[in-house]
Amino acid sequence: MEKTLILLKPDCVQKTLCGKVIARFEEAGFSLRACKMMNLSSEILREHYAHIADMPFYPEVEKFMQETAVIAIVLEGDNIIERMREMLGVTDCKEAAEGTIRSDWGSKDDNNSKMKNICHASDSVENAEVEILRFFSADEVL
Repeated sequence: MEKTLILLKPDCVQKTLCGKVIARFEEAGFSLRACKMMNLSSEILREHYAHIADMPFYPEVEKFMQETAVIAIVLEGDNIIERMREMLGVTDCKEAAEGTIRSDWGSKDDNNSKMKNICHASDSVENAEVEILRFFSADEVL
């Protein structure tokens, strides 16, 4: 069984889609292991997005991720990393396959279709372990 970190981003919260997105995860057979709403500090965002923190567009990403609180979730399931990425669709909502979460609910009508894409999900087992510990203490994950 693998675990993954999911962040329900500000656009998900603003569109009041959190319950629908979580329901899809549960319907797929994933088990909820941790969940909390939190405001993200600049420090945690710089750590989480270290791979793009030096890019000229990063300040826009940080601003977006601080528009509202986010919901951080740990889910568990067989082959969850790969299955979750399929459920979400590609990062750019405009290119996501029909029926995926990002295609159904992401922002396709503006220039932020790669950023306002409903959810972040870990992209590997190794990154999931690091990301889960970034957002949750060990005793918060069941």
